[in-house]
Amino acid sequence: MTTHVLAGDIGGTKTNLALYALEGEDGLRLVRESSFSSTQYAELEDVIADFFAGEVSPEPPPRSSEKDTVIAAGAFGIAGPVLDGRVEATNLPWKVDASGIRQAISGGRVRLMNDLEATAYGALFLPADEILTLNAGKSRRGNCAVIAAGTGLGQAFLFWDGQGYRPVATEGGHVDFPPRNDTEVALLHFLRKQHNGRVSSERVLSGPGLVSIFNFLHQVLQRPVAETLRARLHAEDAAAVIGEAGVIGSCRTCVEAVDLFVSLYGAQAGNLALTVMSVGGVYIGGGIVTKLLPKMTSDGFMRSFTDKGRFSQLLQDMPVRIILNPKAAQVGAAHAARALVGQG
Repeated sequence: MTTHVLAGDIGGTKTNLALYALEGEDGLRLVRESSFSSTQYAELEDVIADFFAGEVSPEPPPRSSEKDTVIAAGAFGIAGPVLDGRVEATNLPWKVDASGIRQAISGGRVRLMNDLEATAYGALFLPADEILTLNAGKSRRGNCAVIAAGTGLGQAFLFWDGQGYRPVATEGGHVDFPPRNDTEVALLHFLRKQHNGRVSSERVLSGPGLVSIFNFLHQVLQRPVAETLRARLHAEDAAAVIGEAGVIGSCRTCVEAVDLFVSLYGAQAGNLALTVMSVGGVYIGGGIVTKLLPKMTSDGFMRSFTDKGRFSQLLQDMPVRIILNPKAAQVGAAHAARALVGQG
């Protein structure tokens, strides 16, 4: 009988579940994984039930059969604050309770994690070819910051305890948006009208945030938009359309929107780096990053990241790395679940 752990990455758009077999003292072997549309389910337990029903993965797992599966533990990264073993998902109408998930996996130990907490932990286990160094900096042992823009804006950090790293969740993506110049002040005023007066950083640094920046440039600053692009914005994922056009340069307004987004992203990453004193480095994740990679690797991000006055040199010395593996949170959850096995 093979012992397994279940890992999950739960976001506002999709939920990824993966089954891993334990091998050796620390090894994990991926057995199978599936992705589900989060909005099609009323709760996480229903997703888990479909996963084990095999509806989306009809082929039997290798080297063992599903009936022989023992789920020793499960860990799940969820976008939202985890309090007392419960979390209300930020971008989903889900209330996830560890006790309910424990029943869904037949009594195995369960750990609920903030999604960026899981991403932060996962970053520790990624191979070198799944990390892109944006700034080499100086190699130091110390805290690491993790920030990722996607459906929302997640922030976490890895606390260095003198012997190893411990992932720590935050809700820093929901702090007030801090404009740095007159254009960004105007953007703030524009967004205040859209969001009942209060604007968080997530309202700017996310997929919807990129669309808001584009709308601000077009509606307030009167930047032109071609009719063909307008049609695509209505028919397709607007953030993806703007990002693509901004990267390839087919729309000047999209280019300006992406450039401003990347600049704001760098500034916020720098704010987090100062807050947690991430001398061990900064990890940049999220699905938007890989899609905007040519822009992220230009000087706009790092220029804003290091533009911190008297502390610019401190920021320049911090290693900055881009997470290329979109499943870093799943990897982190898997290793967190692995760590639960054998605990009393």
